[in-house]
Amino acid sequence: MNDLVKEFTEIVTDETNLVRNESIVALKHFATGKYLSSIGNLHYKTGSGYQLVFAGSPERDPNALWKIKFDKELAIYSKTSISLQHINSGNVLGLYYKTDYGYSCIYYKSPITELTEVCCSGQHGNSQNSFLRSHDVQFTIGNDTFQEVVCHSERLGGNDEWCIELIKQG
Repeated sequence: MNDLVKEFTEIVTDETNLVRNESIVALKHFATGKYLSSIGNLHYKTGSGYQLVFAGSPERDPNALWKIKFDKELAIYSKTSISLQHINSGNVLGLYYKTDYGYSCIYYKSPITELTEVCCSGQHGNSQNSFLRSHDVQFTIGNDTFQEVVCHSERLGGNDEWCIELIKQG
């Protein structure tokens, strides 16, 4: 009977730690210890001009909270499309592009490294088969300095690892 109670407790504990559709999460970058962040009224001065995304403070704050949305109830690695909606602004994380005379898509470039810019907008962006990357590269807007977050589809490395922290289950 004790084994049955122990097994039941472990199952219940595991269930309470699952990230479900529409859960509130924070993404912490392993290499730098900073959280994926955005501020609703702060926009890129180059590229898309959309809401800025950056690796912010090593302390979790309201600018680092996201609602994760799946196309299924539970995510399955590499088989589930997800989107992240910034809690404070309601805008969606993504890659945005301009068209070249209607024939091809040109993604906006990040401020320093000129990799693909990651931003937030009121519309759903394109992020299929892409990975978030951050690194120690910084850029400034006004008097403020930000750590760059970009997107890529190259080989994965240490700068591409993020920890999803469950804040509130959906």
